Amino acid sequence: MRFGKTLQSSIYAPWKSHYIDYPKLKLLLKESDRSSDNDEVEEWTDNDEGAFVEELLNVQLEKVHTFQVEMYKQLRERTSKCESKLEELVASTEKDKSKNAGDGAEAGVGLAGESTQNQLKEVLKELDGITREINELEKFSRINFTGFLKAAKKHDRKRGYKYRVRPLLQVRLGALPFNSEDYSPLLYRLSAMYSFVRQNMSKESNGRLQSPSDAPLDGEKYVSQKFWVHPDNLLEVKTYILRRLPVLVYNSQASNVAEGTQNDPTITSLYFDNQKFSLYTQKVERKPDASSLRLRWYGQLTKKPEILFEKKTMREGDNSEEIRFQIKEKYVQSFIRGEYKMEKTVQKIQHRQGHNNQHAEQFVQNVDVIQKFIKENNLQPVLRANYTRTAFQIPGDNRVRISLDTNLVLIREDSFDSERPCRDPDSWHRNDIDDAEMEYPFNRIRKGEISRFPHAVLEIKVREGTSEKSREWVTDLTDSHLVKEAPRFSKFVHGVAENFEDYVNSFPFWLSELENDIRKDPETAFEAEQERKAKRAEDEFAVGSLMGSRASPAFKPAIGSPVGRAMLDQSAGKAATKRALVPGLTPAVDDAEGEGESDGGGEPTGKQGAHTLAGLRSLFPTFSTSKYGRAHQQGPVQLPPGVRHPGKFIKDSGPVQVEAKVWLANQRTFIKWQHISVLLASLSLGLYNAAGEANSVARGLAVVYTLIALFAGAWGWWMYISRSKLIRERSGKDFDNILGPVVVCIGLVIALCLNFGFKV
Repeated sequence: MRFGKTLQSSIYAPWKSHYIDYPKLKLLLKESDRSSDNDEVEEWTDNDEGAFVEELLNVQLEKVHTFQVEMYKQLRERTSKCESKLEELVASTEKDKSKNAGDGAEAGVGLAGESTQNQLKEVLKELDGITREINELEKFSRINFTGFLKAAKKHDRKRGYKYRVRPLLQVRLGALPFNSEDYSPLLYRLSAMYSFVRQNMSKESNGRLQSPSDAPLDGEKYVSQKFWVHPDNLLEVKTYILRRLPVLVYNSQASNVAEGTQNDPTITSLYFDNQKFSLYTQKVERKPDASSLRLRWYGQLTKKPEILFEKKTMREGDNSEEIRFQIKEKYVQSFIRGEYKMEKTVQKIQHRQGHNNQHAEQFVQNVDVIQKFIKENNLQPVLRANYTRTAFQIPGDNRVRISLDTNLVLIREDSFDSERPCRDPDSWHRNDIDDAEMEYPFNRIRKGEISRFPHAVLEIKVREGTSEKSREWVTDLTDSHLVKEAPRFSKFVHGVAENFEDYVNSFPFWLSELENDIRKDPETAFEAEQERKAKRAEDEFAVGSLMGSRASPAFKPAIGSPVGRAMLDQSAGKAATKRALVPGLTPAVDDAEGEGESDGGGEPTGKQGAHTLAGLRSLFPTFSTSKYGRAHQQGPVQLPPGVRHPGKFIKDSGPVQVEAKVWLANQRTFIKWQHISVLLASLSLGLYNAAGEANSVARGLAVVYTLIALFAGAWGWWMYISRSKLIRERSGKDFDNILGPVVVCIGLVIALCLNFGFKV
């Protein structure tokens, strides 16, 4: 797509007049859309050059920069006003409480009052507006910055034989750095206000605050997902998350919520391995008990930060065990060599808690484990990972934890090459980096020793047992176009694969994807995700019901993802109804919290009665008691205002596509019935021929067996035809029907009992 069209599609309507006038610049450059065969050679004069340079560097650049500065100033002022409103609100509430207490009256309801809640809602609405315009301002800066570079490149390509404007533009862009604005301080202030408003507005039905209902428990487990985020989508992902979770601070102070002046911390991880890269190989090949070892600290090493020694071992089922302890910088080298065993730290623990303290014994055991691990594997520092981390979590509520790592740099830290080592073999870290306090982008590092990761790394951890409602917004984010899933991504593995290519023979699967553009169109990504979910749920239902499974689809078609909807409504005139009901399956009943789940292979408690009832009712094919069927019986879904029914679902719009195993399962069932019919017919024929004309009882029973055989054959054929029709129609009815087996079994039991009775 040409940049002119890209610019037009990216314009935020209220700010339309403040964007770069790209068509005017093309006109001044005498750039037309005519084909090259009809182009007439026009002379480019000094006046033409002066007019173009004046328009580009003075008029357009000043216009864009002035608007960006003014808009950012307005956003800061609006943010300050919101902070003042909240401060006044808290002050007035405290004043009312003091007055009521002084009068001997009962304390007021504080922030729970109706008028206070209305004010909080107004502040929240204003915060949403500020957040939205911060995103638009960042896009405004980026697209205009690109426009100036495109215009200069086009000029130099056409008129570069005599005039060059790119160097002048770079000087002006350096003096007016509208594209390098740091929005982090403003985002931290918004995060703090969002946290305050959320805590005082999120009332449950009983009037209680939605405090961390899931208190931290020992042995808690998390479901972790990793994603890549393109730099163009980074700010939008940040603002989307901070509306739900506040930003956490990594410092030694007591504050847990970020302040406006707090910067994201820089984290350095120093990974260990040997010259054979045994730990790397185990991790890539996902071998059992694969371990990794690293040193980790925050900020610059010259500031004497806390250093953590961490050993992580992967266990079965993606579970892991972690050993960590704190160590001082001056003891790291002697510890790695095995000369120091943390005796001073052990003495301090024993002095405070006693010699027979269990904590001291565990600490000594952890030290021995790590030192033994280093010695047995001949480990040394080989890779440095440096990145800036933004963490999101509600203080005291660990149900959802999110970290966003940006500016990820992976640097060689080995001393394998004795002639030209990256690190002094007598030191445990690179002194050239730490002593000089190098920071991103580490331009002084030699080429071949550094790899800069092009994306941000987003990790989302959701605690097991968290309700569907609590993590719904997380699902909207992970399903959106803003992120790309990167399962099992590892900084250590990626760094070794990039910087030690000649040392290793196996590589992670994601390396080939780095060359691709991970950005996706919002609408296309949303529709593709919903189609994929609908098809997966449909296949699960069809196969599960046919094979006797009681599993029902877990997919509930969304009525517009908030993330996707926010992106689709960027341009003016795009109505919210563009996100109409996703054509897919009828929403299934969410049974995640209402019914217990079995820990083993048996039937879930609380479901046995319902299962039996469903089996009896399945005698009538038109009446389904499954969760999917009950969802259909509940009548039409009530759609929100402005959302209309699509009329025809995506699943019904094209040719019927059902996996072959569904048809084959139906055919296998039909063949089984015919097999039973043939066996019973053979039994009845043999009995009839062996009985003779005088034995009327045996001949009568043979006729009974024949009738049962005919019923079994007819039933199998009828069920085969009926189920084939249900599959083609994608019906929500149950596929099971126990009437036929019951009739055959009862008929055989009666016939055998009569046979036995007459014989006796």
